[in-house]
Amino acid sequence: MQQGKTCCGHHISGRNSAVLNQVDSCIIALFLNLTNANILTSTQITWQALQPDSTRYQSIFSNVSLEDSDSLAAVQPRLLNALAHLHHQTLGFPLLLLRSQENSDYLACIAEAAQRFQPDEVSLYGGDYHVMGDTVSLMPASDANRPFTSQGGVHFADWIEPEQLFGCVRQYKDRIQPEPGLIHRANGGTLILTANTLLAQPLLWLRLRKCIEQGRFDWYSQDERQPLPVAIPSLPLQLRLILCGDRDALASFQELDAEVHEMALYSEFEENLQINDEEDMTFWCQWTLTQAEEAGLDQPDADFWPLLITEAVRFTGDQETLPLCPRWLRRQLQETALHGDSINAEALKDALEAREWRESYLAERMRDEILLNQIMIETEGEVVGQINGLSVVEFPGHPRPWGEPSRITCVVHPGDGEFTDVERKAELGGNIHAKGMMIMQAYLIAELELEQQLPFSASLVFEQSYSEVDGDSASLAELCALISALANQPLSQQIAVTGSVDQFGNVQPVGGLNEKIEGFFQICQSRELTGKQGVILPASNVRHLSLSQAVVDAVKEEQFHIWAIESVDEALPLLTGIAWQSENGESLMDTIQERIAQLNQQEIRHRPWPLRWLNWFNHS
Repeated sequence: MQQGKTCCGHHISGRNSAVLNQVDSCIIALFLNLTNANILTSTQITWQALQPDSTRYQSIFSNVSLEDSDSLAAVQPRLLNALAHLHHQTLGFPLLLLRSQENSDYLACIAEAAQRFQPDEVSLYGGDYHVMGDTVSLMPASDANRPFTSQGGVHFADWIEPEQLFGCVRQYKDRIQPEPGLIHRANGGTLILTANTLLAQPLLWLRLRKCIEQGRFDWYSQDERQPLPVAIPSLPLQLRLILCGDRDALASFQELDAEVHEMALYSEFEENLQINDEEDMTFWCQWTLTQAEEAGLDQPDADFWPLLITEAVRFTGDQETLPLCPRWLRRQLQETALHGDSINAEALKDALEAREWRESYLAERMRDEILLNQIMIETEGEVVGQINGLSVVEFPGHPRPWGEPSRITCVVHPGDGEFTDVERKAELGGNIHAKGMMIMQAYLIAELELEQQLPFSASLVFEQSYSEVDGDSASLAELCALISALANQPLSQQIAVTGSVDQFGNVQPVGGLNEKIEGFFQICQSRELTGKQGVILPASNVRHLSLSQAVVDAVKEEQFHIWAIESVDEALPLLTGIAWQSENGESLMDTIQERIAQLNQQEIRHRPWPLRWLNWFNHS
């Protein structure tokens, strides 16, 4: 009689034992299926999270107004604080370095803010030049209408030449006539210039600095070879200066004049507003109304605001952050006004669709290349060592980036454990991409806990990529492709992946999420949605989503899916249907380790007998 097994004190025959083994296998398979299904549902995000939720602010949208409001003070407190310090500064060099854009919209807004700190009492500054033959004399300021007499105020210019700033001396036959520049009109007040103006004309800065430090304006001939025909008395000068520029421009100014940079005040024109409560949303809406008023536009309708916020989040890249850029806000308002009789949601939708259509020629041609199979991207089936990564394309001179999938492949073969980054070898991979590759390799080697070198070599590449690849946002996809190749386990081609990984397998946030998801969705939609397609992204990126309505509707109808994960362990079951590690049942790690052990055994069998004996001795 065949010997059986003992289970719970009962004797089981060989046949019954086989049946039991089958039952156990079914139970384990069912457990794994339930586990994978749990991962599918627990990491999948709902359609409500794909756009900013503005429903709680509906009452604000219906009642917002500029009555009894000071939107500038609400959204630019740092700017006003710095201007107040500059106005009351009595010692040192009266200079404020302000990080801001350098266009006229920003400068006008800064000038309006600086105007708040001008004194109510009118004073006269400068003087009055009288020309009598070859003699020029300076009289005290007595008439505000005279060219060299100023009442202060705030003046700005986004670009200025030396003659426009300092004035000049005109000579008509035998008659001499000094003519004022912007520095004379701003005498006693505040002058706002762009940093790049002075960086491009260093001599302009040296003379302006000297005038402010000495408190007087001295006349010089524009032609160094020909002095002024007459002596012109210096003009008393009292001036506060604001230099605006981006961080690079202000850093260059520091190199130009480190001494003045050290003495200057510093502040920033805040580009974004964090929305934490209803008060913050009210401030942002009032700031937007201010831009509409200054552009001569009507107040927007209540239904305009949610769609504007959705577009604003795409601009800032964060659901809890809205833009304060005057130029951006005015563009949305003005284009909306062109597409409707009032500023409402329908007109804004038409404006956004028209702009996207105008700017999408290049993106559509690239998409056509994929749909015509000139660029090979699979959106159905399963393949070993091949995965759809997601990229953002930024073409020089093109107004907007767009997303498109990239086919990432990996092959492995017996070798010495070398991981070949083909992009790096071909000098098409950037430093950040190379860093991401090394990090994901370190994670895999640490996870496998090998006692000796990995007996496989691997080669990873972005297929049909002919330009430089940089960034680490593909490191999660590359890691999944590598694990798939090592385990000989196919990956679903219906799912695209983006995200970077650290050495512990944690998935980290990346940029360009909206463009990446929409790029893959458009390919899937053009080929017909299957209901199983989707994108895996880092959980920390969910707050950055502001997707198009087409994607939101597809997710709502369960025709497209988005999974947000925190670790590599959560990505692999979605792509392969098998867990990375498992105490009960099949796992990818066990498969890889078994494959490594088999290869090592094959190598041992093919070694000469003295080496095999030595290997046995070392393991004993």
